[in-house]
Amino acid sequence: MGKSGKAPELEPIPKNIMNIAWILVLGAIMPLLDSTMVNIAINHLSHDFSIGLDLIQWVITGYVLAMAISVPLAGWMVQRFNGKWLMIGANILFLAASIASGFSWSIHSLIIFRVVQGFSAGFIMTLVTTLCVETAGRERMGRLMSTIGIPTVLGPILGPVIGAVIVQFLSWRYIFFVNIPLGILAITLMIWKLPDFTPANIKAKFDFIGIILLGTASAALIYGITKAAKSATFNNSTTIAYGVAGIAILAIYMIYAALKKDQAILPLHLFRLKNFSAVMVGLFLAGIATNGPMLLLPLFFQNIKGFSVLNTGLILIPQGIGMLIARPLIGKLTDKWGARNVVLVSLALTIVGTIPFIFINEASSLFVVSLVLFVRGVGIGGVTIPMMTDAYTGMVKQEIAQASVGTRLMQNIGGAFGSAVMATAVSLSIQGKTPTIPLMTTAYHDGFMLALVLSLVLVIPSLFLTNKTAKQ
Repeated sequence: MGKSGKAPELEPIPKNIMNIAWILVLGAIMPLLDSTMVNIAINHLSHDFSIGLDLIQWVITGYVLAMAISVPLAGWMVQRFNGKWLMIGANILFLAASIASGFSWSIHSLIIFRVVQGFSAGFIMTLVTTLCVETAGRERMGRLMSTIGIPTVLGPILGPVIGAVIVQFLSWRYIFFVNIPLGILAITLMIWKLPDFTPANIKAKFDFIGIILLGTASAALIYGITKAAKSATFNNSTTIAYGVAGIAILAIYMIYAALKKDQAILPLHLFRLKNFSAVMVGLFLAGIATNGPMLLLPLFFQNIKGFSVLNTGLILIPQGIGMLIARPLIGKLTDKWGARNVVLVSLALTIVGTIPFIFINEASSLFVVSLVLFVRGVGIGGVTIPMMTDAYTGMVKQEIAQASVGTRLMQNIGGAFGSAVMATAVSLSIQGKTPTIPLMTTAYHDGFMLALVLSLVLVIPSLFLTNKTAKQ
């Protein structure tokens, strides 16, 4: 950095590195599309199998829990084994489970196949992040991370629309069969074009106790949170019991990791880096402040505006376009200026794009709503990716996989918590009252107000992220 304080010009990313990133991204599209499409089909599954929603919910819950449990195991395996073949294996398993899910003959068989899908999805998402960071190098990490973030943008946008079209014109089974061409293409390109990834620490011991403790703790917390979302209150015995159990197991893990030191699957010394600690807190808050409204927006359009599922998916497209437009710029600015300034500006845009939803009602102009959604999309497109990028700042190669375990678990828990908090905020506003349109509108306003407050709180950990312009 020169004395002028200006950031250096960025060198273009070599084509071979971008190709690797795009192939890895292709492998992540299946699980991210699938998770959002299945949500659309819940009522159809209930009807086809003549089963109540209590059991049907396990089609989603089983997937999420298996994903949480597999993350620590993936973090260990990528340290010991060639990442290329781990990624190929995880994609083959996901594809096989997708085909099996499509041919499910009972609700129990579908739940089992969804658990296998979730387990392989946890591997895929952890591997994508780890391998991309290893490929990128420090000077281009932001741009590569913005590339691998594309599936996380496309999933919530395209998933409901594609899912609604499939369910309306075909059958819920095609939600799983649509993965066949995607999976075959991704696996073929990985075998053909993906280079071998040298294991970062071939002597890394299998931290069985650490993996079990972290996997169990995150699964307990997520299960408790999903029960809160379902009953729309955290004050229920299941949520309290699983929440306390999850926190207790996390406390045991911290004692265990303090004794194991560098041999733990998620070593505590990583938290000495203030940017890593800030990212972990930030990702949790972002799960509520930015992901939480992702649950509210579709419900708002369906319940207040009276839109169909398909029309709801279409009206949310401007938000997705905003996120997609922001991604390339966000990556460049993160590499050039550091994460702090990018996240703070993005948070400001997110706040500007959230405030109107505290006032929008059934009579509001769709043009205005679309414009606000676009601004919000640009904002939230620049919150998580710079944070994820900054999590790896100052780390050596063998710490990358360990850091990926932490960031992926925190995203899973934060995302689940966000949905539950928003559902609870809305339900508390209408509890014991006749759910009229004005009352439900006020309830959604309360949910968006909570998201706004937490977006403001998110500013605090963002101040501790890396700021490259400060380095002379």
